[in-house]
Amino acid sequence: MPLDRKYFQEMEDKIPKGKIRTRFAPSPTGYMHVGNLRTALYTWLIARHGGGTFILRIEDTDQTRQVEGAAEVIYRTLAECGLNHDEGPDVGGPVAPYIQTQRRDTYGRYARLLVELGHAYCCFCEKTESEEDSGDFDRADDPCRALTPEQAQARVDAGEPYVIRQRIPHTGSTTFHDAIFGDITVDNDTLDDQVLIKRDGLPTYNFANVIDDHLMGITHVVRGSEYLSSAPKYDLLYQAFGWEVPTYVHCSPVMRDAQNKMSKRHGDPSYEDLREQGYLTQAILNYVALLGWSPRGERSEQEVFSLDELVEAFDLNGVSRSPAIFDMEKLTHFNALYLRAMTPEEFAREAEPYIRRAVKNPGLDTARIAALLQARCERLTDIPEKVDFFDALPDYDPELFTNKKSKTNREVSQMMLQAAIPLLEALPAWTEAEIHDGLIGLAEKLGVKNAVLMWPVRIAAAGKAVTPGGAVEICHILGREETLRRLRLGLEKLS
Repeated sequence: MPLDRKYFQEMEDKIPKGKIRTRFAPSPTGYMHVGNLRTALYTWLIARHGGGTFILRIEDTDQTRQVEGAAEVIYRTLAECGLNHDEGPDVGGPVAPYIQTQRRDTYGRYARLLVELGHAYCCFCEKTESEEDSGDFDRADDPCRALTPEQAQARVDAGEPYVIRQRIPHTGSTTFHDAIFGDITVDNDTLDDQVLIKRDGLPTYNFANVIDDHLMGITHVVRGSEYLSSAPKYDLLYQAFGWEVPTYVHCSPVMRDAQNKMSKRHGDPSYEDLREQGYLTQAILNYVALLGWSPRGERSEQEVFSLDELVEAFDLNGVSRSPAIFDMEKLTHFNALYLRAMTPEEFAREAEPYIRRAVKNPGLDTARIAALLQARCERLTDIPEKVDFFDALPDYDPELFTNKKSKTNREVSQMMLQAAIPLLEALPAWTEAEIHDGLIGLAEKLGVKNAVLMWPVRIAAAGKAVTPGGAVEICHILGREETLRRLRLGLEKLS
């Protein structure tokens, strides 16, 4: 019995038209890897640059790969990155639902329409998933392809399990256009009759994304270049339905090195991993944007971009065909630039939780400590080991007091501390200015260069050769009582 075409016309009538519509369609598999984040960013930028609509769609038809809580990771990452979506599972929209398993009936109807149109058929053969995935199964015609509609329907009615396969033409070729790679032509006899609907009634990714992209009015489809080989089959589906093909944007992969793609299995970081490693969201986004894209025109030399600037500058002509190599050192460079560019108040807010990992004493001012760090920090996770001495003086070797550049040794340092302790005890107020002027005046009185006095005071106060900030700042933050206690301990070590 022929399908009622009224349903399909009603679906067509719902499709929004007239402006750019893009979609980010992740699978809820547990984390947002860097390639996924780049796809989301480019998709969002195309929509925003063109004044269009950005859609979030959850592609969950592969139930075996789902991870509990993964959808929340997707929502949280997009929100943190400022990649706000106009339509999606959590905000609704004119072509809801936006979760594929909730659209199951839709795919079944369109698959049956395709069978009726002669571009698909019911297949009752036993093929394992591994055979399907490998593409190594016999390329001879599937025997079910020759069944008449009546024969196939009789077997369906008898309860025989089946899949629905795309009927690929035996002859000719298919040419599709990609915004990055141009026109690509593939001989049809190299394509297999891919599964569209699985035995459980759920669609394959390759079928569901075509149906959803059309019914949601998607104008630009951004995905990885690994899907180039599937694009001819997508085109044949669009042609079979008589639909307009969207603009394909296939992005080359993000690589760990010249040979290997980034992979969670190999320990490559996800977005959340990078955040935990002390990288700022803005720096991650800026760097990811430049993985495979470069600005043109007057911005061609620009390296640092705000999200608004990316929206203004983004152009598909700047997307490269070549794979991009993810360089942690380059990301660290970007992160340092962003940390330096913050206001002191912004940096202090970002740094406080990292300072508090090492500095538990509530009496110590984290904002003052942060002020020492901003120009000396590349990643927020560098902070705890830089400032742990504020909380507790480490057990250090008195040889630290010897420094050629500062012209100090143990004897000189002992004399300096003996002079500094009573001076610091007698200061009228414990301010940076008083500490600074007092120690500078003492060095002058002793007839030594400033470094000869400052080195031993800093070593005694911090117990470390390398510290953020000098003797004056460290003493000020520690407070008079703790500073004097530490300087006396230093004197004991030298004695």
